[in-house]
Amino acid sequence: MAFTPREGCSVAARAFGPRSFFWRCFSISNAAHQINEDIRDKEIRLIGADGTQLGIMSPEKAMEIADEQDLDLVKISPTSNPPVCKIMDYGKYRFEQSKRDKETKKNQKIIEIKEIRMSPGIGINDFNTKLKNGQKFLSDGDRLKVTVRFRGREMTHTEIGEQLLSRFAEACADVATVSKPPKLEGRHMTMFLSSKISK
Repeated sequence: MAFTPREGCSVAARAFGPRSFFWRCFSISNAAHQINEDIRDKEIRLIGADGTQLGIMSPEKAMEIADEQDLDLVKISPTSNPPVCKIMDYGKYRFEQSKRDKETKKNQKIIEIKEIRMSPGIGINDFNTKLKNGQKFLSDGDRLKVTVRFRGREMTHTEIGEQLLSRFAEACADVATVSKPPKLEGRHMTMFLSSKISK
């Protein structure tokens, strides 16, 4: 009894008989490639599993070659004229691609933006405490947003906030650079510092 292949299936190991008897199936609805019977172009340019150019032929002929090697036919360049297909183990390809994606994600640098908030009338002890916290964030490789909030009549002396932010930046000069200088937006004046240390 022969089994009819389901749409979206790729060829599996065929140790137990011809192509129609044994299939491995997985969803390829979100995959970027067309494989095997999904390739319905009039003709394609075929690349062998070892990278050899095998010439232009019909998808049916290419499937026969892939079948002989117990491998899949995968369209890798659909916009070419004619489209380019390659013989490969598609399941192994997807597995290795997934592994590479996970490794890339694992090695990505995650830079957080921390925030320090102050008021124009902040005391020296409070300033030093916030400065110490800010320096720690920057030493950890994070980006720092320093904000001064003005209340009521404090808006008439915004230069105090600017001086405060400049003092803060100078004190952090060993571990950070000013990526965005102090800027007033509404009742908030903000400045961004970028760490000199890689996270």
